[in-house]
Amino acid sequence: MALSSPRRSALSDQVIAQLRNQITSGEWPVGSRIPTEPELVEQLGVARNTVREAVRALAHNGLLDIRQGSGTYVLATSELAGVMHRRFADADPRHIAELRSTMESSAARLAAERRTERDIRQLDALLARREEAWASGVAEAFVAADATFHLAVVAASHNEVLTGLYADLGDLLRDWLREDVGQELRPEHHMDHARMVEAIRAGDGDAAAAEAAGYPFMCLRRPAAAGG
Repeated sequence: MALSSPRRSALSDQVIAQLRNQITSGEWPVGSRIPTEPELVEQLGVARNTVREAVRALAHNGLLDIRQGSGTYVLATSELAGVMHRRFADADPRHIAELRSTMESSAARLAAERRTERDIRQLDALLARREEAWASGVAEAFVAADATFHLAVVAASHNEVLTGLYADLGDLLRDWLREDVGQELRPEHHMDHARMVEAIRAGDGDAAAAEAAGYPFMCLRRPAAAGG
């Protein structure tokens, strides 16, 4: 029995796994351009066709975006995130805000009930980083810091399903926030999230949920507001 095809398939699977790991680990962040095909061939020590097959497979699964003449870019951090991104990329912004409000308010309420001291330290640190990013005036840095902070709030719910789903929606939510923020951070659009953190710290689920529920709609009401 010929074994060449299974070996090629196994090798391709290994390359796919390595490239996927670069994406899921954050080594290749969303929006970044991955190494060129010749560079990947040299780094991995495999044939060009194997690299091409792996890249195409990840593009098909929604993790990579192959742009002719420009390169290949990271589109999402998981297959489900890629599906979410494609499915809802053109969704009504109000519907995105309603989804965020529902998920984040539920998570904040649970976080107020279940948070640990470690969670509180993490939220304090990420809130400070969010404020520093805002003060820097760099819109993309703020988007990243804001998204990381909100994911930490959801993670503090200690609901793995809710956290996983929110993480898979993260690329879509960052795109929405990026468009909302625009290129300029305006002082009048700053949203202080300290009250939500204090409510979670105090174990006040109603207050935490109310704070979290309102942020997405405040973004909608203020064009180019710095969000979420």
